[in-house]
Amino acid sequence: MIDVDKLTRRFGARTAVDELTFTVPRGQIVGFLGPNGAGKSTTLKVLSGFLPPTSGTARIGDHDVVEASLEARRLIGYMPESFPVYPEMRVDEYLRFRAEIKGVRDRKAAVARAMELADITDVSRRLVGELSKGYKQRVGLADAVVAKAPLLILDEPTEGLDPNQILRFREVIQALGKEHTIFLSTHILSEVEAVCSHVIIIHKGKIATAGPLDAVRAELSGGAREVSLVLAPKASARDAWAADAPKAMRDAVEGLDGVTVVRAIMADAVVRVEVKVSSEADAVEALVARCVGASLGVREVTPHGRSLENVFHELTTRAAEHPPTQKESAA
Repeated sequence: MIDVDKLTRRFGARTAVDELTFTVPRGQIVGFLGPNGAGKSTTLKVLSGFLPPTSGTARIGDHDVVEASLEARRLIGYMPESFPVYPEMRVDEYLRFRAEIKGVRDRKAAVARAMELADITDVSRRLVGELSKGYKQRVGLADAVVAKAPLLILDEPTEGLDPNQILRFREVIQALGKEHTIFLSTHILSEVEAVCSHVIIIHKGKIATAGPLDAVRAELSGGAREVSLVLAPKASARDAWAADAPKAMRDAVEGLDGVTVVRAIMADAVVRVEVKVSSEADAVEALVARCVGASLGVREVTPHGRSLENVFHELTTRAAEHPPTQKESAA
């Protein structure tokens, strides 16, 4: 749906976007992340036809955003960070006006569908200027979907919303993802974890990483992940575990490929253990089997994925220290 190749945009001597290369296939919800000033909004403006690139190419569907700008823009529903509204117009009037500008034929049906998708039917006759921030954001989203564009480009859609409004907005985005490809720019990492399947992180105009969310989380840990266990050694072995639980745990899993004991503590007749395991699907099963074979009752097994917040911090910090290698695809 989006195909970007060595996209660059300069403003005088400043390079805002520096040879970005990535693809977004149809049907995905992709989070586009980066610190302030990373080049996110500039990239979105190029993709949506508001700014021409300095060099490189960007295609929406089969259409180049420069050579076939009108055709490319017909495929996009764009919600900028600060979208223009007419506060003196009623919600349904404003959306009918926007639908007419976009060349929508059956405007009545299109507006009704857009209001339903954005969950604003109940305020259809209210003046836009009288709406809360959350409802205004949803009006902007309805504007983006009114022409049934297959691609939605959303720039900071939950900026300024309260927690309840953010939760409702996420539900709307997830529902829209069933019918649209969504390219979501935001600095709220929990939002990406809640709704996105893939992520692209940029820093200083360059890509730091791109790929499926789980793969990006695992990138800095070398494919390893942490697992917490609560184990119950037999009464006859508790003294040995109490004396040196880390050593006893290492002895229990000695020779087991892809397992490293991080810490172990004996307390209240149980052992609480944190281990690092390889990303192979059977690594945790092998760990549990070894514990059972060592006469350790397994009471709990809790896998822990790296938080996107930690990944984001480490990647952007590393990108600042070392020039990143461009990733070819977000797929």
